[in-house]
This record gives sequence, structure tokens and C-alpha cells, in this order.
Amino acid sequence: MDNDDALVLRTEGLTKRYGDRVAVDGVSMTVRRGEVYGFLGHNGAGKTTTLRMMLGLVRPTAGGATVLGHPAGRPDTTARVGALVEGPGFYPYLSGRDNLRSLAHYRHLPRTEVERVLSLVDLTARGDDAYKGYSLGMKQRLGVAAALLGDPELVILDEPTNGLDPAGMADMRELVVSLARDGRTVLLSSHLLTEVQEICDRVGVIDHGRLLREAAVTDLRGGITVRLRATPHDTALAVATRLAGPGGVRTLPDGALGVDLPASAAPDLTRALVTAGADVHEVAPSERTLEEVFFEMTTPGARATRPESTTSPKEPVS
Repeated sequence: MDNDDALVLRTEGLTKRYGDRVAVDGVSMTVRRGEVYGFLGHNGAGKTTTLRMMLGLVRPTAGGATVLGHPAGRPDTTARVGALVEGPGFYPYLSGRDNLRSLAHYRHLPRTEVERVLSLVDLTARGDDAYKGYSLGMKQRLGVAAALLGDPELVILDEPTNGLDPAGMADMRELVVSLARDGRTVLLSSHLLTEVQEICDRVGVIDHGRLLREAAVTDLRGGITVRLRATPHDTALAVATRLAGPGGVRTLPDGALGVDLPASAAPDLTRALVTAGADVHEVAPSERTLEEVFFEMTTPGARATRPESTTSPKEPVS
């Protein structure tokens, strides 16, 4: 049970319908103070609509969100939250620096704050260039800089690495980690699951508007299991299933078998395969990636066998 004092954000039964279409369906999730929380889902799964309800930009059909101890959308709460949702929007003929200065002026922030956030996203040298001449990655950096104005307690970033090259993605990853290290809370929506695996403490997986699972990254991935290659395949599958149980064996993308046995069981598995007449090519410790878990959870077959993840019609906005 989460201590309310440790929570920065909580949603309870958060729901949004557009006519007969359900965009978000009863989402209840929590984000704890000082963590990096990954919000995962395919395009159209309901991520952005959920984020917009958290920010008070969209009114829920049912349920609600509490941010920093208050209902979402209150002005005093919004001032303590920085967000980049659905891409940045700036005046095209103003420079990046002047765009940020206009935002800072509106919020009664000093110009030194503009220079601070430009430095954080490595745009100081290009700050005087017109926004219309920025690359997609530079526009994304400026959007993140705008979200960091005023040193917010909670930072909500929707696909912040969109358009960045590998070096820019690495810089953004380090920035997100440093924000949490300095005591801020980051809610990160991303489709780059490798990055989420590296930097997030917990994740929530949403599919067709419903939250399938919320857990620590390590718990979601599970422990170290066994990767198996042996022929004939049918014999290997039968032996592995006998030892691991009917639900304990899966076929990996490259054709190998993932067997839900501890690595210490590898010798017993090998002996059983040899006794059954199989040729063993590989038995090695294996740990599932977040990407593998995500696709297992969100494939149609997985949804069909998971009663709590009944699908709803797709939302009109991703």
C-alpha cells in the first residue's frame, strides 16, 4: 500500500469516452516521489489522453487524478508541474531563447532561468536561431527546456527523445536520470523500451485504454531463466514443458526456447534432454528484456487470455 505522502500522482478509475469510443478505461495508477516512471503503450493505446487528463487539459468522463496532493488542473498545482505533451509549440519566427523568455515572462520567472534550462538541454549555442530553422531534435530539446522552466517538482514528458540522434538520446537519458537524482519526479511516456528499461524505476503498461500492469521494471522482467536450443524441436519442447510446466516455455523471436526454470536447473534440463535423445546446442542463463515482456502482454493472444485486459475501442488521439 502506498503512503499518500510519498505519492506525487494518483489516478483512480480515470476514464475518457468520446461518444461510444473509450479512449481511457478505468486507469488507476500511482507515481511515487523521486522516481522515474515509464508509461508504456502502442500508438493509440491511451497514453497521451491519460497524460492530458493528469494535467487538467482534458476533463475525465469518470474517475479523477490527484497531482501533488490536489485535484489535477488547479492553477497552484499546475505551476509545480512541467510538461511536454504531443510535441512542442512555439512562435516560428522568434528565436529559441526569445520563445523561452516569453514563457518565463508570463510566469514571472527571471531571465537567468531561461539560460539555465537552455544549458540543461544543450541549446545555449543555438538559442538565438529562429525556431523555424530548428531540426526536429532541436525543437524537442526546446520543448523539454520549456517544461523545466521554474524547476518543477513533477516533470511529464511525452516521447522526449522523438527526433533525436543517438548522441541526443543519450544526453536526454542522462538529463532524465539527473532530474530524479536531484529529487524531482519524472513521468516518461516512450516507445523506446530499451531506454525505459535502463532509466525507469517502475512502469505502467496500457493497452486499448486499460492499464494491464504496474510494477517495478525488475519485477516485470522476472528473474533469470534458461535459454534453450536443441533438436529435434518437438522433443526439446516436450522435455522443457515437463520440467517447467505447460505455461513455463515460450518460443523466442530467434526460434530458441525460453524456459522458466532457474539457471541452477540447467544441468538437470541438459541431462533430461540427452536422455530423451535430443542434441543440445545451447543452454544458457537468460533474462527477458522489457521489450519482450511488453509485446507478450500487448499481443492479441495475450490480451485474449488476460481477463482484466478486455479491449476497448481505440481512442481518436494517441
